[in-house]
Amino acid sequence: MEQAEAALVEHYPRLVRIAYLVLPPSLGRNRRVLTAHWIVQRSLPRGRAARLPQAREARVPAPRGTAAPGYAFVRGRVLRQALDAGLPLMRRAWPRRVQFPPLLPQVRGLRLFPRSGGADELALDQRLSALPGAARAAYVLRALEGLADAAVRQVLTGAGVADPHAALAAADGLRTPEGRTAVDLLESPEFDPCSLQARPTDLMRRRRHAKAALAAAAAVLVSGTLLSLPGEGWAPAEAAAPLYARHPAAEAALDPARLQRIGAQTWRSSSRTDFSVWPARGSLTGDRELLRRALAVWARPGAAVQVSATPGTPPGPPMGAPQLLFAGDVGRTRVVLFHDGLRVVRYAEPDGGASGAPALDLARTDSADAPTAGALLVGRGGGEVRYLTAPWVSGASARDLLDPDAEPRTLGRDAHGVTDALPSPAGARECRSWPALELAGGGSRRLVTDLGEIVPARLTWGPPRSAGDVPGAPEEARTVWARTACLLPTMRSNGVREVNAWRYTRQWLPEGDGRAAWVCTRAETWRGTGGRVLAQFQPPQSGPPVQSPGVVVARSEVAPACGPRDPRVLAGVLWKSRTGRWYVLAAGSEDVASVRTSGGVTGSAVGNHLVLPARQGVRVELDGRLADGARMRALR
Repeated sequence: MEQAEAALVEHYPRLVRIAYLVLPPSLGRNRRVLTAHWIVQRSLPRGRAARLPQAREARVPAPRGTAAPGYAFVRGRVLRQALDAGLPLMRRAWPRRVQFPPLLPQVRGLRLFPRSGGADELALDQRLSALPGAARAAYVLRALEGLADAAVRQVLTGAGVADPHAALAAADGLRTPEGRTAVDLLESPEFDPCSLQARPTDLMRRRRHAKAALAAAAAVLVSGTLLSLPGEGWAPAEAAAPLYARHPAAEAALDPARLQRIGAQTWRSSSRTDFSVWPARGSLTGDRELLRRALAVWARPGAAVQVSATPGTPPGPPMGAPQLLFAGDVGRTRVVLFHDGLRVVRYAEPDGGASGAPALDLARTDSADAPTAGALLVGRGGGEVRYLTAPWVSGASARDLLDPDAEPRTLGRDAHGVTDALPSPAGARECRSWPALELAGGGSRRLVTDLGEIVPARLTWGPPRSAGDVPGAPEEARTVWARTACLLPTMRSNGVREVNAWRYTRQWLPEGDGRAAWVCTRAETWRGTGGRVLAQFQPPQSGPPVQSPGVVVARSEVAPACGPRDPRVLAGVLWKSRTGRWYVLAAGSEDVASVRTSGGVTGSAVGNHLVLPARQGVRVELDGRLADGARMRALR
């Protein structure tokens, strides 16, 4: 420790010059000067008991008139820090302290830089700036310190350089002007950070910054005073975050008195049948304090608020005064529902002595229509859900999708249109039943189900371009949905608008094992993208639907297959017969003219069905041809 202190005091100017030359020129001359001094001043080892490694002392030659162990140690620490200063800041890597401006020394109001040299020094500085940090360090150690290449490599290795040979090779390409040596150039005043010139910083900019700082301080003082006032100012006990702006449109959107309230009979004469014609319902529609809290939390939810938004839903505040759909007590929770034309927003807070933080749920609902705007989730808890039904809904029933033969069970509703509690399948761990909500009204019956969002997903059946509601479909629709319902969790919390199931073909199985169904299930989202499609193979049913669900043989989140844009679909499966033999089965929709396989099993078939003998574990590539000769790839 004593040797290192003595070396730093005696050779301080030389060590600062080394640090200045190795630091990246992109820092600027003023910051390079201050950083070079800061690096040298913090290069002593920590603790009075620090010892120098004797093996390293013996390997590093001593410069002229220096004590080898202490000087070599301090020089190595200076080099390491100067090289670290040139590393780029990475998101995943913890930054080094030397990559930031130095703490000390600090000079305010002045810019410091070395004295200017001649043309040769300027040319050398430009050439050094083009080299990487390790090459600059190699050049300085070789020229200024007079070290041999072997010693340079040892010093660079000790400073953390990964490839010292490459650094020396890069330094070899640096040439000095004729008649001047590298030592003469590096020892010139151009590279001496201890003999400095001083100039003032931008005086006009300093004056503008001082005025801006005074204005900011005054604004903070006034804002703090306003926020501490009682009344409509922000209170620390509320769930909303502090106000961040005062704007006429923003204040209008947060005023309960300006909420849009639709009349109870407006939907009967309106040209639209969606959420925009829902009347304001609930026992608390006149509670201004509840509505004010709900609007404030929507605009600026605090840290304690549990916020969720379906994919593609903007989480920001309302652009204007939103429409009030519901405000009332649901169990031990006070719930408020809003609609702003693009989104439905649900605010829920504990009622009375109930514990828990407020919750804010947002869901995108643009392009809604009567089939998709039939109900909204108004309460969730204890594995059960309650729905607020549309004003045109005349009756609600509960139906178990896994029991296609059972009749729907009538579900009670209160005077505001809120249904009785219905078991929710969204959070169930096992698929033993799948309760769905059947809505009657307008001469039709529609089926919706809970997929973990505030807008239930509509369930349909049939070809993509002419799909209809499940209750009005043939009995086959309920049977197929019974074997498909347990696959719905794969579509949960994706902003699903509706899910359609379609049995696109039937296929006779080899060895007389019966007739299988090929089903395509597609979930469409409110945002139009991110739809999910599943191709199922449903062998002949051998028991209740819950014991013989369909087998997913292909899936995609980007393919337009099995949708209105492209209703065609082709899929295959490796299947084992009752006798233990393996077959490759493939089936496409009716417009598939031929099917072909390659890879582990090669063969083809005319038409939209294919059956080929195979072996267990074989991998097969599958494609088809349409009637017009166009190629069609299998869903994957």
